[in-house]
Amino acid sequence: MLRITKVPVEDIYVPTARKKTLHPETVRILAEDILENGMNTPIQVRHDGKRHVLVEGLHRLEAAKWLGETEIEAYLVQAKRH
Repeated sequence: MLRITKVPVEDIYVPTARKKTLHPETVRILAEDILENGMNTPIQVRHDGKRHVLVEGLHRLEAAKWLGETEIEAYLVQAKRH
């Protein structure tokens, strides 16, 4: 079973290919929902030995940044590089 851990937002690397899928309007809507209901699903990151790399949850991560969060809940997963 995966455990949720808190990860500093600034320590999460987002691969360039993932950044291309970002939709600012989705981030805004998600940020509003997080304000009302909280974050329901943690993002997923993997550790590559030096840093945390985003696997899933780009819009949630960006919404957390937009809201000024310094940490985000994440599942630490074993995943191949994208």
